[in-house]
Amino acid sequence: MTQKNQQQLGKTLWHIADQLRGAMNADDFRDYMLSFLFLRYLSFNYEESAKKELGSDYPKLQENDKRIPLSVWYAANKADVPDFEKQMRRKVHYVIKPQHLWSNIAEMARTHHNDLLITLEDGLRYIENDSFESTFQGLFSEINLNSEKLGKTSTERNKKLCSIIQKIAEGIAEFSTDSDTLGDAYEYLIGQFAAGSGKKAGEFYTPQQISSILSKIVILDSQDPASGPKLKLDKVLDFACGSGSLLLNVRNKLNRETNGKGIIGKIYGQEKNITTYNLARMNMLLHGMKDSEFEIFHGDTLLNHWDILNEMNPSRKMEFDAIVANPPFSLRWEPTDTIADDFRFKSYGLAPKSAADFAFILHGFHFLAKEGTMAIIVPHGVLFRGGAEERIRTKLLKDNYIDTVIGLPSNLFYSTGIPVCILVLKKCKKEDDVLFINASEYFEKGKRQNSLSNDHIEKIVDTYKYRRDIERYSRKVNMDEIENNGYNLNISRYVSTSVDEVKIDLLEVNKKLTAIEESIRVNTEKHNEFLKELGLPTL
Repeated sequence: MTQKNQQQLGKTLWHIADQLRGAMNADDFRDYMLSFLFLRYLSFNYEESAKKELGSDYPKLQENDKRIPLSVWYAANKADVPDFEKQMRRKVHYVIKPQHLWSNIAEMARTHHNDLLITLEDGLRYIENDSFESTFQGLFSEINLNSEKLGKTSTERNKKLCSIIQKIAEGIAEFSTDSDTLGDAYEYLIGQFAAGSGKKAGEFYTPQQISSILSKIVILDSQDPASGPKLKLDKVLDFACGSGSLLLNVRNKLNRETNGKGIIGKIYGQEKNITTYNLARMNMLLHGMKDSEFEIFHGDTLLNHWDILNEMNPSRKMEFDAIVANPPFSLRWEPTDTIADDFRFKSYGLAPKSAADFAFILHGFHFLAKEGTMAIIVPHGVLFRGGAEERIRTKLLKDNYIDTVIGLPSNLFYSTGIPVCILVLKKCKKEDDVLFINASEYFEKGKRQNSLSNDHIEKIVDTYKYRRDIERYSRKVNMDEIENNGYNLNISRYVSTSVDEVKIDLLEVNKKLTAIEESIRVNTEKHNEFLKELGLPTL
């Protein structure tokens, strides 16, 4: 399927969402829409696997027969069902009962069946609790099918669900059903819902253009640019993963940059918001990832709730080859007394209560592998604010861990109009300087949001890769100069985009003015001679 058709499916589904949500909040409708799309993916994948498993025993129904083939097989082979489901758990890692499959749910919606709501509710709960324990536990916990947002009575809610599911089924029917297509449609919808969510969008969405920059940076072999991207990243982490789009971007970029040879051992994500955490898990599976290829954890990053990151034995400590993150900007936090001695912050100190930016930076940096790269989006205040932040920044610079500072244009995010920057940190830097890239004036202006073209992205990445010095764009700055500036990393101190004023030679200007005045005098006299000859008054 072409990229155009993949995008068209997303647009078709978005048009459906825009029509159907009515007065419902976009964030609420997003959760229903994306959950149903995910159920559609799981069902199709399950039915295709069942066809292979049952082979010639899989029922072949007449075109006008609206029964579900798997339902027919279940009814005729009741004694074999437990063994079949055991085998399906082994092969596809989950089970969906025939009555809960999307094909049955869609048919119930088409016929406006009165029990659609009950059947759908039972299906979602079964998938969560009985299908496959580790992957789907609590996956639909935030989807309330009995919410008054769908209707005041169960009849109204059933009717609304019938309309939504019928339209989604009709919209999808015209398109391919492979995971890439549905995954791209899912990503498109997340972006569209983010566009309408304002500041809330920052909780779950990083614009794809910025994701691309972070992804390209962490997959580059920064120790030897000539050798190209790394072919394997054992572990990749996003400790504020939102809907998981940034992690998936790293995976996709590694695949493309290495012509399919690149592999990621396992993807790890952490997310505090329960709804967004569920979106991330759906997003991974919708993009064809096996449950063994990723681990998403629900918990507070700053409090380090994740057990696998709390291993005190250095030999068993989790380390990541690549870390990418877009954490909340300047989040207020309340560090407890025990956090002051936390192994993540002990060497550098605590970020102030007013802004947790450096707490996020130090959290990620602690788990960065020796040869790894971390790229994190932060507000510009991180570069120059004083107090505790200045002390942390100074020590990171003296330890030679800050590799690159990239200034981005303003108004790229749905959640904020302020310009932000990307910090790149490494534990094994060969250079003893810091590369500054001032890309703040390189963007395409839009009505609501500015954007970066492919050329803008490639210029940033290419400059980073080869550490180029480009006038009014980028510059490598040695530590002596940074020290003389009080370890202030304000980008404009080192790379100014302003054009120098042209020097004016006053003597030369005076000569030109004198010559102009003389020319005026001579030409005025000639003109007066002509006027005299014509008998007209002179000037």
